[in-house]
Amino acid sequence: MVIDFILLFFVVVCAVASVSMKDLLGSVMILGAYSLLMALLWTRYNSVDVAFTEAAVGAGITTVLLIAALSRTFRHEEDPEKPGQSIFPWLTRIARLIPLGVVMLTGAVLIYGTLDMPNFSDPAAPANLHVAPYYIEKSVPETGSINFVTAILASYRGYDTLGEVTVIFTAGICVLILLRRRFHG
Repeated sequence: MVIDFILLFFVVVCAVASVSMKDLLGSVMILGAYSLLMALLWTRYNSVDVAFTEAAVGAGITTVLLIAALSRTFRHEEDPEKPGQSIFPWLTRIARLIPLGVVMLTGAVLIYGTLDMPNFSDPAAPANLHVAPYYIEKSVPETGSINFVTAILASYRGYDTLGEVTVIFTAGICVLILLRRRFHG
């Protein structure tokens, strides 16, 4: 439990640091660390397939794509418009608070939505009472696979797995296209 809070703390620190930095390369590197920490959290929650995808796409391919895009732009963020240069400086300040309000409202709604959820790994949770026993009883006869994880990923969640593979493949093709243009252009 302590390691969960430590990982969560570093995830929040990376998220805040990545959006508050002026150095875009540093921000991209911190986002890569954020994705690796998220992969560790997913591994900690025994969701290795999601952790693998997060590590491959989030920390790997996305970081490479952002660095490739950054190589075509400036490394440092330009200063935003100064408040004194605007005709209505108060309007600029209010406009900057609107996204914060949207995020706070969305966060409050999401937290409210999780208040009546069962505790993590609760044996009396609906998923553990009905869904898990169904997969345990029916996966071998219906799929022919002796491994529950393989049966669920390949048969029951086949379209989801196909979607994940498509995302990874598309990201890889995009990286190849970007790198090819850079070396040939």
